[in-house]
Amino acid sequence: MKKALLASLTFIACTQLSFAAKDVTTQPDLYFLQESQSIDSLTLLPPPPAVDSIDFLNDKAQYDAGKLLRNTERGKQAYNDAHVSGDGVPMAFSGAFGMEITLDKTPEIYRLVTKMREDAGDLATRSAKEHYMRIRPFAFYQEDTCRPDEQSTLSKNGSYPSGHTTIGWATALVLTEINPARQGEILKRGYEMGQSRVICGYHWQSDVTAARVVASAIVARLHAEPAFIEQLQKAKAEYQRLAKAG
Repeated sequence: MKKALLASLTFIACTQLSFAAKDVTTQPDLYFLQESQSIDSLTLLPPPPAVDSIDFLNDKAQYDAGKLLRNTERGKQAYNDAHVSGDGVPMAFSGAFGMEITLDKTPEIYRLVTKMREDAGDLATRSAKEHYMRIRPFAFYQEDTCRPDEQSTLSKNGSYPSGHTTIGWATALVLTEINPARQGEILKRGYEMGQSRVICGYHWQSDVTAARVVASAIVARLHAEPAFIEQLQKAKAEYQRLAKAG
């Protein structure tokens, strides 16, 4: 019994260490920042709304409103917006950006977008998510989301703030710097990616609203990182060259 308990504790400790170790020092292709360099979302954000608060009543109302959209075209978009791994984020923004963002056609923009993804969705949200471990709407109501294949994984992950929203809004802010002529379309698309999480039932509205603050903060921090600035300049130069070429 003691050996089993020790093994369990060792597994938990190793798992937590492994999670905490994810940053540019261990995965240089997926991060720009070290964990110690990232913003602290726990310090930045207030606690999530209490279940007896007016804000939580709004969360519940927005959850109900989102469910009504799932069988519409907007609901299909919300389903697709759940895919942020791989080329999911570049694909989501290609239309709004006015140019297909792929590794073959726009390698520098693609690398920028995919490398900053975990700085935003993981590092920037990590401390608040781990501390509050807020229950997600679908788990609270014991109902399916618009994309049930991800439920088992995300049910073990805190809801506040929304990592997908942080990725979407942070990406929109950076792409707007590269192509300011399309800023309206890009920012609208970034905003929609957050609302998609409410429609799907993976996040409360307050998770999404808080995530936009976190996204803005991590983008500001990334602008103080030389490696990010270097990649951003490459992305801007690539866009200017392709735009001139038509």
